[in-house]
Amino acid sequence: MRPTAPPAFPAEPSALLRRLFEAAIRAADPARIVPAALPPRPKGRTIVVGAGKASAAMARALEQAWNGPLQGLVITRYGHGVPCQRVRVVEAAHPTPDAAGLAATHDMLALLDDLGPDDLVIALISGGGSALMTSPAGGVTLADKQAINDALLASGATISEINTVRKHLSAVKGGRLAARAAPAHVVALLISDVPGDDPAVIASGPTAADPGSRQDAQAVLARYAIDAPASVQAWLENPESESIKPGDARLTHVDTRIIAAPGLSLKAAADVARREGVTPVILGDAIEGEAAEVGRAFAGIARHAASAAAPFGRPCVLLSGGETTVTLRKPPDATARGGRNVEFLLAMCLQLGGADHVHALAADTDGVDGAAEIAGALIRPDTLARAAAAGLDARTFLARHDGHGFFEALGDSLVTGPTLTNVNDFRAMLITQAT
Repeated sequence: MRPTAPPAFPAEPSALLRRLFEAAIRAADPARIVPAALPPRPKGRTIVVGAGKASAAMARALEQAWNGPLQGLVITRYGHGVPCQRVRVVEAAHPTPDAAGLAATHDMLALLDDLGPDDLVIALISGGGSALMTSPAGGVTLADKQAINDALLASGATISEINTVRKHLSAVKGGRLAARAAPAHVVALLISDVPGDDPAVIASGPTAADPGSRQDAQAVLARYAIDAPASVQAWLENPESESIKPGDARLTHVDTRIIAAPGLSLKAAADVARREGVTPVILGDAIEGEAAEVGRAFAGIARHAASAAAPFGRPCVLLSGGETTVTLRKPPDATARGGRNVEFLLAMCLQLGGADHVHALAADTDGVDGAAEIAGALIRPDTLARAAAAGLDARTFLARHDGHGFFEALGDSLVTGPTLTNVNDFRAMLITQAT
């Protein structure tokens, strides 16, 4: 019997890149992954709490699979809510917290009072939960937290550094949510959107012990020269600002389950590539750094992959995940619309300079790159040529951090709407043949 020939390479590489992105999202679909992770019914009450861009979809999946009474409240981003029958869904602002998130967090914490050892708390935690679930501690106001949050996001700090500060300004993060629920049994179902899948970092770890310290939070503010409000400085000087530490007895009844993660989604995309006759190479699921610098580095990797010296055949696709950062120039351009994925692509495109046979997609799996309701974009070998013909100077757009403006003008934006999940950024560089 003759071996089966691999499927023909698609005539349009962008179509394959989109299929790979869709496969990554499907692998983290709450409807597919939540039911299998649910614990047995408890003797007592079942309380559902949570926050994140996927939390409403997670709550719906839980409701549909749960055989028994339950009640609860989850907080999700505006536009990411879905109808639930027994769990209250509240929409709030992301990435900057607002009054709706503050009020909803107050109501959520009230559900955890007076629980006993026979009760069960199911915490549905996903990316975005840190901003959505907000409860300032120690005299810190919502306005103070908003100011600190915006300054950190613009500073170029990593998500781990940002969450180190958030945990020490909160009455709910850094293990405090789970501590509030003691002595009830807590099952935390986590969809990871952070490099390394550390439960203490995902949504600032509301159910996880925090090995960091308030001094670490102070160091982050100093490192990025952030002028914190007086209330923040005073609270971080107070020992009571410390988060819940490893070994704390209030967290002994916490069962943490990561049910979706960037690495699993990259593997799902790789499976699709193989079925298409394309060799997948996973470069890593925890890549960080300044988005433009990472984009330029990846352009070099793509050139090597297209060369005869590369250790794998063509066609191939280089897959990666993680979370890059964008350090905004000061003062920022108020008219620019950017995000870390389009920043990555624009820098990569410029570095490639129209190299043949290289196509790429970069997008946020939640459907929102930066503050724009756009997931990301795609580039092709002719991207720069088409931009020049349209009178678009790619370098000017990059300098302004206006990646969405650039790709939208070319018709190369990737718009999905809310995906109701979040496993961080997805990047795919497709090399169709050797140069």
